[in-house]
Amino acid sequence: MRAKIIVVSLLFYPAWAQAADPPLRFSVSDSSTMPMIDLQNGQPVDGILHDLHRRIAGRVGRKAEELVMSRARIQPLLAEGAVDVSCYMNPAWLAVNHATYRWSVPFMNQRSILVARPETSPAKLSSLRGRRIGTVLGFYYPEAEASFRDGTLIRDDARTEQQVLEKLAAGRNRYAISTQVALDWFNRDRPAQRKLQAIDRLWESAIHCIVRDEPDVPARELLAAIQQMQHDGEFNAILAKYR
Repeated sequence: MRAKIIVVSLLFYPAWAQAADPPLRFSVSDSSTMPMIDLQNGQPVDGILHDLHRRIAGRVGRKAEELVMSRARIQPLLAEGAVDVSCYMNPAWLAVNHATYRWSVPFMNQRSILVARPETSPAKLSSLRGRRIGTVLGFYYPEAEASFRDGTLIRDDARTEQQVLEKLAAGRNRYAISTQVALDWFNRDRPAQRKLQAIDRLWESAIHCIVRDEPDVPARELLAAIQQMQHDGEFNAILAKYR
């Protein structure tokens, strides 16, 4: 009787837990830079997302496998089910709705800003005409897309946000769109008179994780773990580490 009970219990044990649990596959954009991610020899070694991935996976007893890819490849790989979790997402950034994925609670708010060198007078993005604006290749800018499409503003793409700010600091552009966290990180060791400045607050986006909801991924447990991390203050602790 005892053997039968064990066999029956195994039949009803979750499929994702019966075998040795594989690592959870997290997407990482190769255009991301600190403080979000530090890539060394093409592999993540530090940063907000690196810490977040490991803590989320640890909450469900898994390891995190971080798959570094171009930003343009993330959405196609989501559609193919080749990524289990992607943690730098907002619903407005997705070209299509991925029905097999579920959204987590947000883990941070991202403020996008117009940035200029210290000697530049304040200006509104909406007042600029025909200006080249430093941007990240493949990145979607919700409130500027119409101006980029009709030529009111001209994108000047760099591969990473760090490179966008470096070009601005070197005088190759007069303006750039960046995030507040990236600007703060870039400015942290610069002399006061050389710090880049935010001259226009553009928009703010809630940043979520998107989790693949398939039998081989413990989606419900992951979403609950992320919500518990929010409740426990883990997100704030991770963000504070990189301020």
